[in-house]
Amino acid sequence: MHIEFKKVPDSQTTLTELMIPSYANFGGKVHGGVLLSLMDKVAYVCASQHSGGYCVTVAVDGVEFLNPVEVGELVSLKASVNYVGNTTMIIGIRVEALKPKTGAVTHTNSCYFTMAAKDENGQLRPVPGLILENEREVRRFCEGKIMKEFSRKKREILRSDLSEHSSDNLKNMCEGEKCQINLK
Repeated sequence: MHIEFKKVPDSQTTLTELMIPSYANFGGKVHGGVLLSLMDKVAYVCASQHSGGYCVTVAVDGVEFLNPVEVGELVSLKASVNYVGNTTMIIGIRVEALKPKTGAVTHTNSCYFTMAAKDENGQLRPVPGLILENEREVRRFCEGKIMKEFSRKKREILRSDLSEHSSDNLKNMCEGEKCQINLK
């Protein structure tokens, strides 16, 4: 069986959009949901270019809003395939805001979208491998591999409902936390 490989730059994508007043939240900053929607779009474009077809969002990791985005700024979302599995890809996204009047650029957040490739019947399909051409690409691929394992472990914990822990053990886990336990 022939396995296709593609270079990282072949699918790198940048989306730039002006932040308009209708994007503002009650605090006067651009609503995080607007930014998440743009991140999803750029992740889709990047994943589709790498896979050569339709993709869906499976998971979003590491979304932390480091700095606010202001109305009137130009937001650029830079997406790159960091890791590929059999049918999924981890897309790294860096978001930057440019103040047009001053030229100042602010890194507002970075995050990771896991995207799955689908065929015309909606079934998962294989994605091309990744050709890694520099140390940064190798590092990002290895980070993606580690993130994939963490995600698997996180899903196991969430499915377990911690039922393997005794009530006393769970109470001990809560010590020093900002909670009160008032069991009847």
